[in-house]
Amino acid sequence: MRRIYTSIDLGSNAVKIVVCELFHNKLNLLAATSVKTGGITKGVITSKEEVIHAIKKGINDIEEMIGVRIKKVIAALPSQDIDYTMGIATKHIDGVVRNNDIDEILQASTEGKISADRELITVIPVDFSIDGSIVVKDPKYQEASLLKTRTIVVSTSNERIYSLIEILEEAGLEVVDLSLTTIGDYYCFKNKENSSSIGAVVNIGYETVNIALYNKGLIYKSSVLNMGSRNIDNDIAYMYKISLEDASKIKEKFACANIENASQSDFVECVNNEGKKIKINQFELSQVVMSRLEEILEFSRKELNTLTKSKVNYIILTGGTSNMRGFSKVAERVLGRISITGSIKILGVRNNIYSSALGNIVYFINKLKIKGRDYTMIREDELYYSNRSILDTSNDTMIGKVFGYFFGD
Repeated sequence: MRRIYTSIDLGSNAVKIVVCELFHNKLNLLAATSVKTGGITKGVITSKEEVIHAIKKGINDIEEMIGVRIKKVIAALPSQDIDYTMGIATKHIDGVVRNNDIDEILQASTEGKISADRELITVIPVDFSIDGSIVVKDPKYQEASLLKTRTIVVSTSNERIYSLIEILEEAGLEVVDLSLTTIGDYYCFKNKENSSSIGAVVNIGYETVNIALYNKGLIYKSSVLNMGSRNIDNDIAYMYKISLEDASKIKEKFACANIENASQSDFVECVNNEGKKIKINQFELSQVVMSRLEEILEFSRKELNTLTKSKVNYIILTGGTSNMRGFSKVAERVLGRISITGSIKILGVRNNIYSSALGNIVYFINKLKIKGRDYTMIREDELYYSNRSILDTSNDTMIGKVFGYFFGD
């Protein structure tokens, strides 16, 4: 069976879509695209039409790239209005722990943890104990009479989940699992070092900064700051009296995050709001960028101090802004040596705007492994090939359709 997965991230500035295939336990990128959009303000959908148009365009782009119809996706929510609750459940086992036992005990751990006005996003197993003593991460196929689990139950408001699923369904997509953008960011850069200590993931988005705290690889707190790369664009637009669109393009193509990387002799030409041609110096432009970026990072540092009094051993930084030349130097100056600028390692997608979408595929595969499930979003009989194809190498409610919610097949 071809194991193919599609993930979508609806950001305030763009819809990001990633398609990967798991082959010989290695994740291979099949396609990725980013489509600019309006209709989302600080993580809240404000124009369904604009968002649906961007989703359809992105899906169409992906389908043209790989020659495959995309019908199912993993979808991610930003970290606003999120609850993290500890869940505990036990289950009597008759002999050997089976896949269904894992499903049932994880589901049982959510009982009584979610109020009527909220819905489950995901359940994260902390550990399992067998017969009151042996603690394991994966108890499948082990002899046991009593299985116990501790979990982190992640939930949000009904409205947010229903709104997301409804828009994706109107765009012709079925949501098979839900997650958080901050979970995706972590799993994109997860390794042995950050899986054994307390740390944070900071994603500098267009209008918001998503911050999440992790303890030994488990998310337990998150927060959102109402600032982002748009603040940098606003500064550039104001300083040079140019449009916000031109400011964003100049920032992405010409500016440096750190003035040490900028040239005082390099200029870019553009037309200002009065219709006059102007020249923008790279060094002066980068001063504007660096000043605002330092402020964003400083506010992120203060928010982390508010979220926890524990020692933070690492801070992973991602999002489109982290791609800027000299970013890591500025981050280290503000946040210290514990700051780590994310670097996506999968061939074909080096841009950190994809970290959430890509990481949520990794997280989804990890959940399948724990449950002992084999799953693909595209069956063999759904594959069709074009000249450009790179694929040659229980419930009736809306939320009941989501794979991650009911745990079973």
